[in-house]
Amino acid sequence: MTEPVVHRAQVAVVGAGPVGVTVANYLGLYGVRTLLIDRSEEIVDYPRAVGMDDECLRSFQGVGLADEMLADMIQNVPLKMFAANGHCLADIRPDTKEFGWPRRNIFMQQLAERALREGLTRYPHVRSLLGHELVRLEQDGTEARLHVAGPDGRRVLVHADYVVAADGGRSTVREQLGIPLSGDTHPRKWVVIECDDDPLDAPYTGLHGDPKRPYVCLDLPYNYRRWEFMLFPGEDAEAMLRPEKVHELLSGHVPDPTALHIIRARVYTHHSRVADRFVDGRVCLVGDAAHLMPPWAGQGMNTGIRDATNVAWKLAAVVSGRSHPRILATYDTERREHARAMVKLSDAIGRFLAPTNTTVARARDTLVRGLTVAPPVRSWLVHMRFKPVPRYTEGIMLHGRRPGRRNSPVGRMFVQPRVETADGRVVPLDETLGEWFALIGYGVDPLVHLDPDSRAFWDRIGTRYLTVVESRSGRSRTERRMSATGSVTVEDVDGTLRDWFAAHEGGVAVVRPDRYLAALAAPRDLGAVTDAFERLIAPSSAVESKDAWRSVPVPEGDAS
Repeated sequence: MTEPVVHRAQVAVVGAGPVGVTVANYLGLYGVRTLLIDRSEEIVDYPRAVGMDDECLRSFQGVGLADEMLADMIQNVPLKMFAANGHCLADIRPDTKEFGWPRRNIFMQQLAERALREGLTRYPHVRSLLGHELVRLEQDGTEARLHVAGPDGRRVLVHADYVVAADGGRSTVREQLGIPLSGDTHPRKWVVIECDDDPLDAPYTGLHGDPKRPYVCLDLPYNYRRWEFMLFPGEDAEAMLRPEKVHELLSGHVPDPTALHIIRARVYTHHSRVADRFVDGRVCLVGDAAHLMPPWAGQGMNTGIRDATNVAWKLAAVVSGRSHPRILATYDTERREHARAMVKLSDAIGRFLAPTNTTVARARDTLVRGLTVAPPVRSWLVHMRFKPVPRYTEGIMLHGRRPGRRNSPVGRMFVQPRVETADGRVVPLDETLGEWFALIGYGVDPLVHLDPDSRAFWDRIGTRYLTVVESRSGRSRTERRMSATGSVTVEDVDGTLRDWFAAHEGGVAVVRPDRYLAALAAPRDLGAVTDAFERLIAPSSAVESKDAWRSVPVPEGDAS
């Protein structure tokens, strides 16, 4: 037997779907030696995931790919909920751009995956083994070893410091680690049908609670359309994919089903499951390997991209020596509860669709109509405030004296308004923050309030310092207000940051690489905040417990 080909990497990513390749792009950005492994050489050439939210786009912005994604995307797509009689119950059109991007967008997964894979070509330290299948995973206190089979039967051995399992709902990694995927499998199957010659003038996503047969109808880019129909007990799944049955399902929805060019018809079983743990030794589970949910909220891939953005910076911090390996425990703490919340949302929307009893469906419609009469409820629905936005209560953050305070912004994604740079360019805030941590002061230069030891700590972990000033607060276009310390100075174009800081006590925000707010402090407390963060993330082994971040002392002056 020939000796295996040996590869070495700081991080091995198993699975080259959108979540795995997003992890690889971020690791490439952070300078991590990465190996991407996938059993398939090609991208599946038809739409699967089709919904992308603002948080997801912000993640792609972080690796310089958001504009490429938008080039193939329909932005601000309405979501309509229809009653049993076909009347529209709710027309959901979120218009906020709190995080810098439209909240509801429709895309084609295969086009997004091509953009993500093309993005990897920017990083010579990121390599791919496509057409290679993981056979066995071993790990110990020093490394992980991946035994891989190549396309020609060649054996490959990969030595990696850490592994990211992005290998889907039937994850080989998760199964070998023996991690349960707890939850339910739904009894009803659904047929998904797609065509590329859209016959309808319906530029929205429609959730049709028709008790005769609940269905979903989606307008996709480039003249594609998708239908999803519930199957009833006793209907044979394979038989429903025959051309005559597909045409029967579409009859009544399009003028002539036989004239459509059907790209594919497939039957899906939906799952609502979350892995019992997202971290096992040197392995982190992301995406469908960590959680499965029905498609009704359009959050399966989006939740996985949040996983990717969260875990990538922590892995990069560990392998680069910026942080202690204990911070990887916070990936599980921060992401697993939010994944459960997204599963619950998907299940709730599914229950809206599901009734096949006419009386039950009419009662549902009456209830929804009654609730949406109230302006606060209608606003909550129309602006998609029902979607759980992640709020991390434990992890890499300092919550202050009252961590349970609901209006605290700590642990939430930081806003992203437009700012104006010293050379007069108007850009999204993130373009000025750098790749790692950022200290942002409103009308305050953070560097003025850091002693030399504190400054040395933030410098070691690659921090960017930002001073935000009022728009047009200098003498002229050419004589802008500038920091005397070298801190980056930007103008608050539309007052969003002014209002944000006014609403939340504390003049300096500590923003993490994934753009979540890690702390909010008065300038005088930055020294104490620095000491606390040094205990949280520094590479020192002074705090050995992986749960050390649960009890970090918070400075008395922290007003978050």
